[in-house]
Amino acid sequence: DHEYFSEVFARAWFKLTHRDLGPKVRYIGPDVPEETLIWQDPVPAGSTSYDVDALKAKIADSGLSIGEMVATAWDSARTFRGSDLRGGANGARIRLAPQKDWEGNEPARLNKVLEVLAPLAEQAGASLADTIVLAGNVGIEKAIKAAGFSESVPFAAGRGDATDEMTDAESFAPLEPLADGFRNYLQRDYVVKPEEMMLDKAQLLGLTAKEMTVLVGGMRMLGTNFDGTKHGEFTDSVGALTTDFFVNLTDMKYTWKPTGKNSYAIVDRASGDEVYTATRFDLVFGSNSVLRAYAELYAQDDSKEKFVKDFVAAWTKVMNADRFDLTC
Repeated sequence: DHEYFSEVFARAWFKLTHRDLGPKVRYIGPDVPEETLIWQDPVPAGSTSYDVDALKAKIADSGLSIGEMVATAWDSARTFRGSDLRGGANGARIRLAPQKDWEGNEPARLNKVLEVLAPLAEQAGASLADTIVLAGNVGIEKAIKAAGFSESVPFAAGRGDATDEMTDAESFAPLEPLADGFRNYLQRDYVVKPEEMMLDKAQLLGLTAKEMTVLVGGMRMLGTNFDGTKHGEFTDSVGALTTDFFVNLTDMKYTWKPTGKNSYAIVDRASGDEVYTATRFDLVFGSNSVLRAYAELYAQDDSKEKFVKDFVAAWTKVMNADRFDLTC
């Protein structure tokens, strides 16, 4: 059946040569096929006509914590890969298989947050994908206010909600995070060092060393650690977007003592008391010369407002990494 063979070959060839171009919205030219294929990770267009401020107000009064809102938004967006332009927050596939069951997404916490946000999204006429990102923004704005500053987090509406029929669940399995230094998560011990896995995730997200630094330092202050651990929370005011992570990381009154393969105690040199705990994800910002330079920059007394602005810019970059409709 030569006709059948020709079609199957053409489809296989097209997939081979276009797999890393991202979704169909990025295609240009007269030869773009009209058919949308599942391996292109299709996402329907979302609404932009709902009242964003009203939805933000309802999210703020929903009872969700800053950590819950920010962690869920981050988990939704962190799957983006600049290598083949797959993943990201658009489509809200974090609520679908296999992402809803990934260990790193903390299924129990994720389900709790989605049960709160889903009805709010429906009432507002917004997509759940937009609402998840907007909730993260609300959490960050609350944390900024708690730190004594006023800064709005940019938001672009228009994300859509993908369905199971639009999702090739098997092909999404390789996007599962084995480690996420931004949330101090390591699935298990690997030959590769934790900090190297964090660098790999950062480059897939298209982040610079400075953006990686500011995001990690900020996320530690927001209480977003996996499973609620306190590693790297070098502060007494979790929930406020302060520079405490960098201040205490670089303070010479503390010394670092290994307590395991990927765990450390931050000890007061004078008293010998353990003050904080940390992982390699945290301490690389003190031991690596380049990252140490950025840490010392944000540890300065006059860098508090700069830190807030830089964090917001880096956060927005990750949330919009897969919004090709804004740039194509």
